[in-house]
Amino acid sequence: MKQCGCAPLDRAASLELADALGDSPETVISVYQLKSGLCRAYVAGESPDFRAAVVQNSDLPAEPVGFGDDAEALWDILTHVEGWRCATVPAECAARLGGIIQDGTGSAVRYYGDLYHVLTRPAPGIPHPAVRRLEPADIELVKAAASELRVTGMGSPEAMLSSGLAVGAIIDGRLVANAHTSARSALYADIGVYTIEAYRGRGLATAAAALVAKLIQEAGQTPVWSCGEGNAASLAIAHRLGFSEVSRRTYVIPTAGEKQD
Repeated sequence: MKQCGCAPLDRAASLELADALGDSPETVISVYQLKSGLCRAYVAGESPDFRAAVVQNSDLPAEPVGFGDDAEALWDILTHVEGWRCATVPAECAARLGGIIQDGTGSAVRYYGDLYHVLTRPAPGIPHPAVRRLEPADIELVKAAASELRVTGMGSPEAMLSSGLAVGAIIDGRLVANAHTSARSALYADIGVYTIEAYRGRGLATAAAALVAKLIQEAGQTPVWSCGEGNAASLAIAHRLGFSEVSRRTYVIPTAGEKQD
């Protein structure tokens, strides 16, 4: 695989990049997307020793994920990626990338931590009468739910229920909260959680996340919890369930309309 950074990888090269990225808490989402055809990907250099790579999730194109420590190569790729507003990159090259963006565009740049946690102890049991596992037969329940509960990261609600693991909180016949695998690899499974605003503060997300983490462990994978450093509610759930931080990346965010002093 050799790429100049200006054209998306084809299917074969995407699979090669997935293998080059390896299997870790930081790569599980991108590797799943690459193998499932749910993203666009770009590289500079040759695999497996590429200088930089960028994976743009089809569900979240504004926030591509960068790999590699060559900030200049990352910026070269990003100049060819359409529709992005911020990029999460290895923490060690974030400041360098931000400086290149500032010098090249004149725009100010801010930074935001992207935290990764894993659960290595047994998932706690936190039962709730409204919370249960979701099965493929629940597809109409999921399709009728709020849009935020249907964005799964796995391509479709059907894929979430058939290829993933999902748990929902059901009140008055409606799905009001869920916790699900947003990506799975051989070793890891990333967890996504959402609760409709009117039902927050009832412990639904915590109970659902505890059960989906248990299901992940029973499947032989390690649960991963990733979120922004300022997401206090998400971090509180992770800590209550026993997740431990293992690494950090950094969002590099060009600030439109603000000029660097």
